[in-house]
Amino acid sequence: MEETVDTKAKCPDVAIGEAAMLEPPCFVSILIRAIIRKLNRTDRPGEQAFCTFFKRLDDKPADTDYYTAHGDDALYVAETVFKTSSVIKYWAGDVKTGGVPMVSISKLNSIALMRDLLLVKQKRVEIWENDGKNSKAFKLGKWASPGNLNSLEDLIFANNNQIVSSPVVLAVKPGVKGDQKVIGLAYTDAATMHTIGVSEFVDNDTFSNFEFMLIQLSVKECIIPEDDKSYEGRKLMAILERCGIVVTNRKRGTFETKDVEQDLNRLLATEIGVTALPEFEMSLAMGAASSLIKYLQLLNDDSNFGQYRLETYDLSQYMRLDAAAMKALNLMPMGTEGSNKTMSLYGLLNYTKTAQGARLLAQWLKQPLMNLTEIETRQNLVESFASNTEFRQSIQDNCLKRFPDLHRIGKKFIRGKANLQDVIRVYQVVVMLPILLETLTEHDGEFKVLFEEMYIEKLKEYVAGLVRFQEMVETTVDIAAAENHEYVIKADFDEALQATKVAKEKLEKQLVPEAERVADDLGVEYEKKLKLEQHSQYGWHLRLTKTDAAKIRGKKEYIELATNKSGSLFTTSTLKRLSGSIDDLRGKYEELQVSLVKEIIGITAGYFPVFERLNQLVAHLDVVVSLAHVAVHAPQQFIRPKVTRKGESNLSLKGSRHPCLEVQDGVSFISNNVELNRDTSKFQIITGPNMGGKSTYIRQIGVIVLMAQIGSFVPCAEATVPIFDAVLCRVGASDSQLKGVSTFMAEMLETASILRAATPDSLIIIDELGRGTSTYDGFGLAWAISEYIGEQIGSFCLFATHFHELTAISEKIPSVKNLHVKAKTDSNSITLLYKVEEGICDQSFGIHVAELAAFPEAVVRLAKRKADELEDFSAPHEMAQKLAKFSPEQIESGNEVVSTFLAEFERLVKESGIDLTSGTNWENLDSSEIQEILNSLKTKFAVQVDSNPFLKELLI
Repeated sequence: MEETVDTKAKCPDVAIGEAAMLEPPCFVSILIRAIIRKLNRTDRPGEQAFCTFFKRLDDKPADTDYYTAHGDDALYVAETVFKTSSVIKYWAGDVKTGGVPMVSISKLNSIALMRDLLLVKQKRVEIWENDGKNSKAFKLGKWASPGNLNSLEDLIFANNNQIVSSPVVLAVKPGVKGDQKVIGLAYTDAATMHTIGVSEFVDNDTFSNFEFMLIQLSVKECIIPEDDKSYEGRKLMAILERCGIVVTNRKRGTFETKDVEQDLNRLLATEIGVTALPEFEMSLAMGAASSLIKYLQLLNDDSNFGQYRLETYDLSQYMRLDAAAMKALNLMPMGTEGSNKTMSLYGLLNYTKTAQGARLLAQWLKQPLMNLTEIETRQNLVESFASNTEFRQSIQDNCLKRFPDLHRIGKKFIRGKANLQDVIRVYQVVVMLPILLETLTEHDGEFKVLFEEMYIEKLKEYVAGLVRFQEMVETTVDIAAAENHEYVIKADFDEALQATKVAKEKLEKQLVPEAERVADDLGVEYEKKLKLEQHSQYGWHLRLTKTDAAKIRGKKEYIELATNKSGSLFTTSTLKRLSGSIDDLRGKYEELQVSLVKEIIGITAGYFPVFERLNQLVAHLDVVVSLAHVAVHAPQQFIRPKVTRKGESNLSLKGSRHPCLEVQDGVSFISNNVELNRDTSKFQIITGPNMGGKSTYIRQIGVIVLMAQIGSFVPCAEATVPIFDAVLCRVGASDSQLKGVSTFMAEMLETASILRAATPDSLIIIDELGRGTSTYDGFGLAWAISEYIGEQIGSFCLFATHFHELTAISEKIPSVKNLHVKAKTDSNSITLLYKVEEGICDQSFGIHVAELAAFPEAVVRLAKRKADELEDFSAPHEMAQKLAKFSPEQIESGNEVVSTFLAEFERLVKESGIDLTSGTNWENLDSSEIQEILNSLKTKFAVQVDSNPFLKELLI
């Protein structure tokens, strides 16, 4: 039987090569693994039948012994996997006659392709299966999407690949209540077994709360009503695209609530009817839950009934982060770092030893805490491990390294796909728990009581509760055989099992004598040059070293099986007979133990609610130990920050550093002090040269604030951090031509979202706002936005800019402070000092940087000349900017003083007989007499000038 794999990547009106580059990727159906019965390349009727069927499908088939890709999928696989079109062949014709392109692909490459499509390119995968009777009949057997990997999880994670974050699929239903925009949503998290979360909240015009929710939940896929052309629908789509989330359109009927009551009553593990739960009052959220249940086909699996719990998600329990902040602060890997994982904060902090710990760390980074007590609890735990190196290493190396991901194992038990090997893996965890408990109990530090509460008491409970499970496994399963990777029930459980085992052992005793006979016949030493081995494909066989392989050539007694780098594999008729008989007895043994194994697996599955809680405890311990490890092993050790309640203190950082940059090779990081005072420096404008460190400075503050609120130590000498309710960023916008969004439009959208969402306790980070339009428009917007944040919102704000005129806003708003990054220049060079100090930098050193980049001298000279011309040209504009600082009353009063001054000057000049009319010979005038008049007027008007700020600025 041959099978085919089909990877149909469909993007409407877009060639497949272009589709792979869309950002975010379009929603694509990848069709893999449909079994085609009795189909081969020489069977022309079979080819015709398959091609007819293939062309009839919107989404096509695929696979199992060997794999093929068909149609546009063949082109995609040829380009993506093989990097050449020479591998493409055609079935039922050629290009001109409408033949179907075909590419053969190995199973290993197919699995790698599915993993890349689901986890990297964010595509959908469907598996179509043949019914085994009719080669033209196919049905959808399995499917997976970025938010729902369940059906293919065992395949794509067969080598224990860790998922950076839990795949979450979310359904959203927007609505309007009165004049308010309301969002209802429901989600499920593949890493939290059997939980449906719901939420319903009022949102603003930019739907910033919805965006914060997407980030906090690590949503991979979002279900929305199809053909929603309303304002709300378009805005939601724009946010989903900005966050890189796969969009799935479903019919509006799936969002109706008529069936949701009975559906939830069947799924929820509660005796109370769903209508009695407060969540049921959220009508929009219930509509989203209805669509979610239908999309994931939760009711198609009987094992889901009575297993789910319903929970309400509270957006305000965590710090709010937008998509721009995720990118600006480099929280998660972007896929462009290569092997240097420390380029992202997640990569820097991730010294976890378990898959569940890695997932929890990603969750913590997207959900910084707002509760001071919870933050301090985490800090205390991190401090305990950071202060005791031996204790920390013992936990990491002797305990955590040996913990499997009980969540993934548990899903195999729930789906009925577990085997005796999985039971042994769970048993090994139970055996290891006393070791972990003993190690934790030995800790006798300052926070011993906290350790008791967080870990020790819970572990004691788990150890006691799992005693019977341990006894059951030790009584029924052959533990000694499991150490040799043979997973069987103990033979003394049944007479038939015992008889089969005795017969099998009798045959196994004949293997070594046969191997020794062959060694004597070949004249080689047994166990040195000739080895007896067992292989899943060849069974029991012999291996001869390459240097001695010629000794079996030409001898009919020896049957060659394969040759590899380790030697030549062969067998004899006697050894082949023994191996076959042993395999038969092993099969018989497995048949006899089937009912017992099924019972043991069922009992083990009943313990998994306990194992899931244990898994969460281990993940929490793993993340805390990882944060302690990073704090101790940083180039300069991190310190514990003092975190205060929201609004209680100023932000003060001594010797702050960027944690990701300081660990890069060849970097000697220069630290800076930070002081954001609510009264005098809450809004800071940072000017300075390109590459001078402005962006690094403002981003490292955001990173340190976030680290402090997840309970981590921070890269500072001292730190006091108030709790912030949000970190909002506008950094480095870029074009997206495919979405029709310009650089300027992108930064305006991000800024509008910030202005809507920020509060006095938010931290706003803005880098170079207003560059995407004309200088005057950009400056005007930057000024207006800064003034609005400073006067209306009152947020903490860090604003890096090359608009030096913006620094004048500090004279109008007391809480604005000007800073600059230092640089030294001479006629031929610029030296960047990376120190941030008070004051204004009145130049950008752009031309100096161009000289460093080896621009031609003629270009540099022309640039300097044009810069001088533009500075002269901009003088009236600079005066206009100065005038903007004063009120109309001050300007009007100043103008009256000036008019009075000029009138008085004219009167005195006439009285002195001096002629200042046109045609006067100015060279013959007595300047000393005019100067005497001016001095007398200056004395007379001195008090009026001093009392008017506008006149003082004008006369400087």
